[in-house]
Amino acid sequence: MDMNQYLDMFIEESKEHLQAINANLLILENDPTNIQIVNEIFRSAHTLKGMSATMGFEDMASLTHEAENVLDLIRNDKLTINSEIMDVIFQSVDLIEGMVIHITEGGDGSADVSNPVRQLRAIVSGDFSAQQEVAAASAVAEPEAVAIEATVESSDRDYGLDDYAQTVLKQSKDAGNNLFWIKVTLNDNCLLKAARAYMVFDQLESLGDVIKTTPAVQEIENERFDQSFEVVFVTMHPLEKVKTAIQNISEIHEVLIEVISVKKTDQETPVAKTTAPVVNETKKQETAQPAAGRKPAAGGKTIRVDIERLDILMNLFSELVIDRGRLEQLAREIGKTELQETVEHMSRISGDLQSIILTMRMVPVEQVFNRFPRMIRDLAKDLNKKVNLEIFGAETELDRTVIDEIGDPLVHLLRNSLDHGIESVIDRKKAGKSEEGTIELRAFHSGNHVFIEVKDDGAGINKDKVLKKALERGIVTQAVADTMTDKQIHELLFASGFSTAEVISDISGRGVGLDVVKTKIESLGGSVGVDSIRGKGTTFLVQLPLTLSIISAMLVQVKNEKFAVPLSSIIETAVFKKDQIMMAHRQKVIDFRGRVVPLVSLQEIFQIPSDQIETDDEVAVVIVRKGEKMAGLVVDSFIGQQEIVLKSLGKYMVNVFAISGATILGDGQVALIIDCNALIK
Repeated sequence: MDMNQYLDMFIEESKEHLQAINANLLILENDPTNIQIVNEIFRSAHTLKGMSATMGFEDMASLTHEAENVLDLIRNDKLTINSEIMDVIFQSVDLIEGMVIHITEGGDGSADVSNPVRQLRAIVSGDFSAQQEVAAASAVAEPEAVAIEATVESSDRDYGLDDYAQTVLKQSKDAGNNLFWIKVTLNDNCLLKAARAYMVFDQLESLGDVIKTTPAVQEIENERFDQSFEVVFVTMHPLEKVKTAIQNISEIHEVLIEVISVKKTDQETPVAKTTAPVVNETKKQETAQPAAGRKPAAGGKTIRVDIERLDILMNLFSELVIDRGRLEQLAREIGKTELQETVEHMSRISGDLQSIILTMRMVPVEQVFNRFPRMIRDLAKDLNKKVNLEIFGAETELDRTVIDEIGDPLVHLLRNSLDHGIESVIDRKKAGKSEEGTIELRAFHSGNHVFIEVKDDGAGINKDKVLKKALERGIVTQAVADTMTDKQIHELLFASGFSTAEVISDISGRGVGLDVVKTKIESLGGSVGVDSIRGKGTTFLVQLPLTLSIISAMLVQVKNEKFAVPLSSIIETAVFKKDQIMMAHRQKVIDFRGRVVPLVSLQEIFQIPSDQIETDDEVAVVIVRKGEKMAGLVVDSFIGQQEIVLKSLGKYMVNVFAISGATILGDGQVALIIDCNALIK
């Protein structure tokens, strides 16, 4: 049976189960007596084992089976959880995650699971220290040849069929199907009994329908059977094909097959002409007895869509936005009322469509946040610190393109808070704090932006140490340092190559500093800032746009060129008299609401030629900001606000200064999009 068609589904569901296992293991570590959580983990592990065995990923199935055995002892109060056991389980989950990644990349999911398997078996045996002996005692014997014995029709055996099953068999026999009773006996040293049974069912269901199992399907799935199980099977295929299908499965010692005889009696109730469907016993039981506490699936409410299809849809709509702008311009030029009304109506509809498409691409930041509790747990253990990670606003949504990029910057900020921010247990006691530090990870919406906050209750930033390092590395001069405020000193953490770590470690202190975070966030059209109180803690605040595909911008003109300035960066547009422009430190500046704002001429920055002689006494300025800093972009005129589609400049034009992309306007012209962050220093 070709399993490749189910591979994508297997990968997605495996990731979901592994995420659930990781999250629940963290809860279990803090609350070892919570049997409900153990049951949740066990169910996820059991499902993962069955899926991997069915797909033929034996290493994954074997390792998951051993972890499942440990969890079974825990949930039955036969094993007490401790830190060492949790470490082994976490290591096993990490290895399984690695196998899933290998499969995602086109591999076969194989890995060396011998060491974790030995450790898990040692835990089950109660001799965690003697892993070699346990592994030797659990050695797998060479697979034996499968003995299959087939007999002629038999009517003496009691198959334990109820009225429903008997009716199905009679109708199946009348329809020309073959009826078989099959008894499968597994090897004595079979490690994955439920998985082997699952593989048998999978092979049989590819040929026909399983009517009844002994013991019940749920008992077999939970491995509550000895070495054998029985199946009543209906198929159109002959006996030889059934034998061949089962023969290909390893770990099977013997298979007995009998042909079931169905005899009609005088007392037999006539069967209605509408044939009852042949129902798989597994599905029948699941329908009759839904799992306790499980909500019924909302059939048809949600579907999974390949993200590439959404990208294609977004690109097509982007072209529609460009054409919409062109139509609006033509309608204004022609001035015909009916055309203007139609274009306005189309604009409203396309605006609603744009909102729906953007919403479809929005995903909760929970997808990124969910991996951090496990990371913080492992790092805290390595650093011998006690840390509690609190997550708020995980349901906050961001565009998928932004979600894909923010993971690494947030990892860096969290590792920085844990390593540099949170003190050791001894230092926290001396400072009168609780032994356990707290890191808060918070996400929230504000306007057209999403803010992500990383806050710790650690020692705060030592501004004297930061300033000393900055002076040593020549980042600032002594004259500048004497005039800097606390906030400006804190911002030095984002300087290129800046690091205050004394010792290089795997966690931080490689001289990279936080400049990589700043660069990445700014490349997404966002900004990052820091605020700290000595002895109280530090807060990093990341600001991100909701989407990167379609943005609102102010179109401006400089000579014969048109530029787009993102509205998210604009504070105000204004016109100043030339006599209001002053000089300070060889830089043109203006007084904007009591603040000195430097002017940046786009004509000079982009070297735009002009033969015109300037005679105007007024200067048009776009006031933009980057965090607390501001600048005034000098332009010739304002064209107006417009929704624009952000297009890349392509691989031949990379790292163009102060340009983040381009857009196509309604008249077909190309307008470059200004990167305000690059212009403000």
